[in-house]
Amino acid sequence: MAANETLLQAFEWHSTSHSPSMNKGYSTESHYTYLRRVLPSLARIGVTGIWLPPGCKANNSQGNGYDCYDLWDLGEYDQKGGRATKWGVKEELSKVMQTAEGEGIQCIWDTVLNHKAGGDATEETWAVEVDEEDRRIEICSPKKIEAWLRFDFPGRERDGVSNEKFLWRAEHFNGTDWDHRAQKRAIYKIIDDPFTLSNPSLRPDIWNDFMWMKNSGTKARTERRAGKGWAEDVDDQHGNADYLMFSNIDYSQSSVQDHVKHWGEWMVNDVGVDGFRLDAAQHFSYSFTRDWISVVQQASWKKRNRELFIVGEIWTDEPRCILDWLNSVGQNAYAYDSPLLYNFSRISEDIRKGSKSVDLRTILHDSLLELRPQSAVTFVTNHDTQPGQTSYAPIDSQLKSFFYAFILLRREGRPCVFWGDLYGTNGPYAEPPACTVRTANGGERNLLPDLIMVRKYLAYGEQKDYFDSTHCIGFTRSGVEGESKTGCAIIISVANKDTSTGDYRATKRMRIGKPGEVWVDILCEKEYRTETIIDAKGYGLFSCGGMGIGVFSRRAEADQFSLNLNLDS
Repeated sequence: MAANETLLQAFEWHSTSHSPSMNKGYSTESHYTYLRRVLPSLARIGVTGIWLPPGCKANNSQGNGYDCYDLWDLGEYDQKGGRATKWGVKEELSKVMQTAEGEGIQCIWDTVLNHKAGGDATEETWAVEVDEEDRRIEICSPKKIEAWLRFDFPGRERDGVSNEKFLWRAEHFNGTDWDHRAQKRAIYKIIDDPFTLSNPSLRPDIWNDFMWMKNSGTKARTERRAGKGWAEDVDDQHGNADYLMFSNIDYSQSSVQDHVKHWGEWMVNDVGVDGFRLDAAQHFSYSFTRDWISVVQQASWKKRNRELFIVGEIWTDEPRCILDWLNSVGQNAYAYDSPLLYNFSRISEDIRKGSKSVDLRTILHDSLLELRPQSAVTFVTNHDTQPGQTSYAPIDSQLKSFFYAFILLRREGRPCVFWGDLYGTNGPYAEPPACTVRTANGGERNLLPDLIMVRKYLAYGEQKDYFDSTHCIGFTRSGVEGESKTGCAIIISVANKDTSTGDYRATKRMRIGKPGEVWVDILCEKEYRTETIIDAKGYGLFSCGGMGIGVFSRRAEADQFSLNLNLDS
């Protein structure tokens, strides 16, 4: 049986990084250098893939990369304040990928294909303002605006090298958020010159047919304007989700499609990535995404005879939106299970508020893990949901260990661990590593590395769920006969005390192992490990603290855990 795979998001929003100066190819304090240093430790505990930050040149030297300026500049050209990206220079990236390959770790590239930022000059174009809540509704007559839609990439020419000569102009975009001439911020849909259209009903002087008169109380018509406009094959958030931010790329243009496909092939063939995380996947053409995935997969099969890992980011609590994307793009793509994350946050908040609605049996409700587990990338936190971010999802730090045990040790789904939960976060809402517990000598210990190791060594075989109590659930993994992957039993409790016994311990009777075997809680310190003996019928009575988790294995396998690995070297 193949080893379990575990993905690590290898950055957080406020990751510190001091990149090399202009003529240097290395810095001891860049994020790429630090990441390269910890890769061997990550491999030892069971990390098999890293989600790299968006390392294309951003709009400024400290931009995280979601404000993407130049797809082809991975820290190579003197543009936007320097040669390096926030994360480092291309030479350092290459060393990260070489080290990762040597450790058996795949590199997944965070890919921003929805928009571009930081144009080099303005261009004049026809546009209409649209309603922020329903992007199908035009709220002004067609007019000419001056927008930063010209991308010349002068740094490439100064350095005398360039991977790609394609230059972006106004015709390559269908939306933007700033009219430089009017000094006005709004959502502008870029359109064709209305005087060139054959349909007379679209003359500029009768634009009211497509307008919501906000003060009239009338409903808007949402007929699609002929010619250039939003992509239709996107999510229906805000009526049409094509526009998200910055300068929105128009994938109806064949030249744009060819250019971005060529970039994807370059990333596979020359840079050597093992997969792509598609940022804002619900906001750009699903049909183009399907074609793009096909192109990069063909490149991977031709070069390495294996499939790339592709995962889309779709922020929603409605699983139908994720399923629509998966059905549209096909080709074994994955999606992040945001509904599962929202379930975690809901349960955490119910516990914090002392709500009587706490019910662990609903943990999978309407999640991708429940509806299409083979396509789910599960996670507890990421850079968008950490404190202070736009999609902040509050989850108690102690409870994170419960939810990580849930996603890491189950059979279905591909779990993704957050850098900030393993190493802590920086910034105005800085937090220490999550999943820490007090030790007997008064110190602290992070359970997350051990949970990843349990996934690596023990969490195999058939799964049996015991979701029979609102405040305490459990499940078992039977292991693989004849292999060292011997299985485990997991109990999760969010009750201060077991209401059936009055004891501040939770118990769950589960079937696992063989009669007479001793199973111990490997998350406990060795001297204090809880034990259970499997009875004649093959059942053990597994226990944990009333507000706690227990992960049990055969006693013989337990000693490889609680190693307190130094993950900083």
